[in-house]
Amino acid sequence: MEISIIKGNYEHLEDCASILENSILGQKYFLDSNNQYIGQRLLKEGFDKREIYVAIDEEGQCVGFAWIILNGIFHWFPFLHVLAVKKAVRGKGIGKQMMSLFEEIGFIQDKSDKLFLCVDDFSTEAIGLYKALGYQEIGPIPDMFVPGVVTYLMMKKRT
Repeated sequence: MEISIIKGNYEHLEDCASILENSILGQKYFLDSNNQYIGQRLLKEGFDKREIYVAIDEEGQCVGFAWIILNGIFHWFPFLHVLAVKKAVRGKGIGKQMMSLFEEIGFIQDKSDKLFLCVDDFSTEAIGLYKALGYQEIGPIPDMFVPGVVTYLMMKKRT
């Protein structure tokens, strides 16, 4: 699928919030104590910091986004905070293209010889993608965000 990836802005906020809300990630982690969806409120931080990149299809629609924090791990290494793709277009290579952007941006910095991300045990498709792209599991973190869910820290070294 042909997409262009651009720096996101508030024009994309509602689309990104909807994509996140309709993902398992959004349904598990972007809820308040009353189980109300708070993704839009939290995404504002990423837009304010200019850390969100959006995937735009041929028709100008937002079909996914990546929230990339350049000094996210140990205030040094780039971290992929969120990657979400619209349900209707999953499996068409958008996630892979967004990961290419993450690597391009992350490895540009002289100090960045490693990239990091976290992925949960229930995200088997994402785990498969990350491993296929050369990310290695650093270790499991049981109950990091949700009781009973194992989160894996993954890393890729510059080759």
